Amino acid sequence: MPSDTKFHSCTTGHLHEGTPTGKMKSIRGIQTYYATSANGSARNAIIIFTDVMGHNFVNAQLVADNFASNGFFTVMPDLFRGDAVTLNRSDSFDLMNWLKNHPPEQIIPIIKVVMKEMREVARCQHIFGVGYCIGAKYLLRALQPGVLDAGFIAHPTHLAHEEILGINGPLSVAAATNDDTFTTHKRHEMEMLLEKTKQPYQMNLFSGVGHGFAVRGKTKDPHGRFAKERALSQAVQWFKYFLNMKKHEPARASS
Repeated sequence: MPSDTKFHSCTTGHLHEGTPTGKMKSIRGIQTYYATSANGSARNAIIIFTDVMGHNFVNAQLVADNFASNGFFTVMPDLFRGDAVTLNRSDSFDLMNWLKNHPPEQIIPIIKVVMKEMREVARCQHIFGVGYCIGAKYLLRALQPGVLDAGFIAHPTHLAHEEILGINGPLSVAAATNDDTFTTHKRHEMEMLLEKTKQPYQMNLFSGVGHGFAVRGKTKDPHGRFAKERALSQAVQWFKYFLNMKKHEPARASS
């Protein structure tokens, strides 16, 4: 298991200014942040798999609001059952031990419950996924037909080869040149693995920024703000492209 020091950047960053406009709801005891789409429709939706700061982090809520302003009903569940990591914890914080307390066996059932609610109660017809940092792991696992229509991840971490090879849907990736967790080697490795999946994919690389730039970047710096905004725009355009593709799919003949 890698040392905690290596993943220090997973818990650090900058707090962003702004007032979230979404609402918190409970889905079978799972606290979930809802951001209503600009047109009020839940037809086209996004589920966000957060970094370790979780769903109650103002930066993540502002990101969710931004997706909503682009026409997507956006849902962001509490993957960590109220035990999210606070921003800029001390160097003594043991991230690896924290991750052991939040294994996939606990997180995946949360995702399934929330997505069932999205399909059956909110009546979402097209659901796209967004994963940041550790959330990218769960995005890859959920990128399957009938679950997610397409996915986007930014500065991923803790990805296993089988998770990358196991995707069965379109994936967009936003990466940083100064990322000490999703390194140049890991990025190139992922490119080779994605090629093997035969799925549509794209990867955008942003210079001068580091791990967490799409959620916790230094937005007071013009370049940091540009990278954050372009990463979100990358996701929006990727999803809208596949929505448009679905509109042009030939109708299935009735049986």
